[in-house]
Parts: sequence; C-alpha cells; structure tokens
Amino acid sequence: MNRIQLGSSGLEVSPISIGTWQLSPRFWGEQSKEDYIAALRYAIENGVNFIDTAEAYGDGYAETVVGEAIQGLTRDDLVIATKVFNYFNDDGTRYPDLSPEHITARCDVSLSRMGIETVDLYLLHMFDHLTPLADIAGALDRLREQGKIKAYGVSNHNVEQTRAQRAFGDYSVTQPPYSLIEPAGEDDLLPYCQSERIGVMIYSPMHKGLLTGKYTGEETFADFRQNHPDFSGDRFRYLASRVKSLQPLADKYDLTIYQLVLATTLMHPSINVAVCGIKTRDQIAEALGAVDKELSREDYFEVRKAVGPGPTKVADTKGSRK
Repeated sequence: MNRIQLGSSGLEVSPISIGTWQLSPRFWGEQSKEDYIAALRYAIENGVNFIDTAEAYGDGYAETVVGEAIQGLTRDDLVIATKVFNYFNDDGTRYPDLSPEHITARCDVSLSRMGIETVDLYLLHMFDHLTPLADIAGALDRLREQGKIKAYGVSNHNVEQTRAQRAFGDYSVTQPPYSLIEPAGEDDLLPYCQSERIGVMIYSPMHKGLLTGKYTGEETFADFRQNHPDFSGDRFRYLASRVKSLQPLADKYDLTIYQLVLATTLMHPSINVAVCGIKTRDQIAEALGAVDKELSREDYFEVRKAVGPGPTKVADTKGSRK
C-alpha cells in the first residue's frame, strides 16, 4: 500500500487508519478484544501502518488493547497516534485539563499502557478554553525534545481554534469528523489545512455505519446510536434508502457501497487519511478494497448528491446579474 505524507508532520502513513473508538464500551457496548486484535493484525499484514487511539476511549482500555495487539511487531513499521484532554476522577467523571503538568503526566501513562517509548502523533482531543495556548504548545514542544512524541496536532478543533493553536506551536495534523452525510469543515477548515500543509485524518467517514449500505432504516440500536436523530424514524429510513440507491454506481466500479463511499471520501484533496472503525477482519478487508480507487468527476458528484449536501450546486451562467 502506498504511503502518503501526513501534512508537514514528517510521518508517512497509509490512507486508511485503524481506529479504536469502537473499543469504548460507553458508546459502543462490549466488543470482542480478540476479534479487534485479529482485525488490526490483518490490517498491518496488508499494508496499513497507522493506528489511531485515545486515552478517553474506555478510560485507557483502547490504548491497553493496542499495546497487546502490537506486541512482537516491528515498532518502526507502525505510526501510532493517541490523544490527551481529560482529567479522570476516581468516580468516572472527567473534566478538561490541558495544563502542561497534566499533558506531561498523561503522555507517560499512554506510553506505559501501549508499551512504547514514543508516540508518533500526539493530538489534543478537544479545545481547552482555560489553559493558555502558549503553555500547551510549550508542553508539547518539551515532549518532542525529550523524544516522547514525534509530532503533534489537534482533534475536534474548528478552523479558528486551529489557526489560534498554530500561532503558538507546530501543529501539523488535524482530526475532524467528516462524512458525505455531514461534510463538516468543507468550506473553511479543509481549505485552510490544504493551504497550510496540515495533515487531515478524518474520523467517522462511514457516519457511524450508516454509509456502509447495510441498513434498511428499520433497525434499532442498543448503543449510543439509539439516541442519534440519524438512526431513527423517517430520517433514518430516508438516509438508508439514499445510501441503498448507490448500488448501481457501486456495481459500475465493481465495488461495494462501503467501498464506493470510502473511495469517494478519499478523493477529496484535503483529506489524507480516513480513520475506519473496524471491528472484524472482514470489515478491514472490505475497507482495503477502496484504497487507490477513483471515480470520474461526474460520478463523484453523483455520490455526493445522493447522500449529502456537499458541493453539488451548478453555476447558472445565464442568470441575470443585479
């Protein structure tokens, strides 16, 4: 699998990253650790080198599983990203804390959980309104000087928050949510990242499973999707039917709907990597089938028009001017 430069971070990564949010029981319920580790190892065997995790996923559980999964593998072959943000109380509650002392302490904990000496990419999981931005950047620079991290960036930051962070530090990567149903940041954050050579690794590209094509709109959910407006009622049925309508176009390219959507997503020039929430070996095998696939410009916009708002307007050159 080809490697791509992740912005100006110096990291060379696969265009698909294996995510670990699905290991968070609070959102997704209990998942099979064995199935996940098997899927992760299969992905690595087939060219994926990028693993995305966070301390917040299961209060450290996801990092622990990653540590188990990579045992015995060549560390230099992997690029591992994790995130920092929360202070964890003994009673399970959390609050934001990106103070320098907390960032430094949590980095050590993350390294210990995963059994590694260096995090390749350390992300601020969200924006902390209380800690001065210069203090945050200073802590990250010290961690990099100490060899505990190689590069750093942000997650869940809008364009102005990202711009502000970069005034104080060498933030080279961002991780925003993005799907063809909700192409967040397409009019501001993504163009800014492209102009500034900021690597973009999007999460939830399949819109929490809705864009896989496996739903009819009549399903019910026991995880956090049971309270999500896109997964119930008329809205769910409508979106599921629109995704299903992509089948003829998927057949044209000899792809599944999942692969068609993922390939379309990765065609965006600002997007370097799609973080995929893989739970099984079969799911990663399907995702791998989308790598390096490209649609015609016309078909790209047909997909966009079918499932989301997107840039689907056509200029009316005959319109009157006032």
